[in-house]
Amino acid sequence: MTNPSHDAIKQTVTSNDVVLFMKGTAMAPQCGFSSKVAGVLNYMGVPYKDVDVLADEAVRQGIKEYSDWPTIPQLYVKGEFVGGCDIITEMTLSGELDALLEKEGVTFNKEAANKIREVNG
Repeated sequence: MTNPSHDAIKQTVTSNDVVLFMKGTAMAPQCGFSSKVAGVLNYMGVPYKDVDVLADEAVRQGIKEYSDWPTIPQLYVKGEFVGGCDIITEMTLSGELDALLEKEGVTFNKEAANKIREVNG
């Protein structure tokens, strides 16, 4: 039996290079964790699709099952689940996020990424 929300989620994560499932939107996050990850992506100039899980309960529950990850936000790059707020924060500070984006051919502002590390170092 297929799950319609899983099909929609798969379609979203495979048809966009970077997707952030979050509470709220990129311009109006509705929780601190979503705001932090969206803020990093916005500051680094990463083009991404935001999906507001508060707008659709099926997606809100479905994304947790799809990724087998219990919390929101969730970041996907090239169809692969990368992590939530803590993981993205660690990856940003260690330079791993830069490396992943570069490897996957996703454009971003390297200078801005370095500035995040400089300020938080």
